[in-house]
Amino acid sequence: MKLRLNIEELNDDFFEETRLLGITAPIKNYLFCWQLNNLVGFNFRLNNEIEIPLRRKDRTYHFSIYESKEANSFLTHFLYHNYCDGEYLLPEFKHMDYLWLMKYDWVDDEKCNWIKQAIKSINGVQMVAELTNEQIKNKGNMVF
Repeated sequence: MKLRLNIEELNDDFFEETRLLGITAPIKNYLFCWQLNNLVGFNFRLNNEIEIPLRRKDRTYHFSIYESKEANSFLTHFLYHNYCDGEYLLPEFKHMDYLWLMKYDWVDDEKCNWIKQAIKSINGVQMVAELTNEQIKNKGNMVF
């Protein structure tokens, strides 16, 4: 008997009960995080342990992920940089500079809208849009 790993099922499990935002903001990632932390009240820190290495064109690209945990909750926010040296983590969203994943606890519409408005209030942010699972073709690229 052979056991097969169902990658699509694993990817779907990873994204279960999550919310994902795409952000267009041509701002350096450390500066964007600084603004989110100081102007909006998050606590984003670079987490090198969950960095995404992607192999393309005989080279490995490293996509950084910043993490912010909410107090008194399981909710964790992950901010992915969608671009690295000419490559994209999610090529279907080349116009998005960042991907914001909310995971490990439910986020209702009211809170999601508050977060979107807070991000939009930052200087240099051009667009914030919620992305649906159906829109993401390369889900596996975001799984850590």
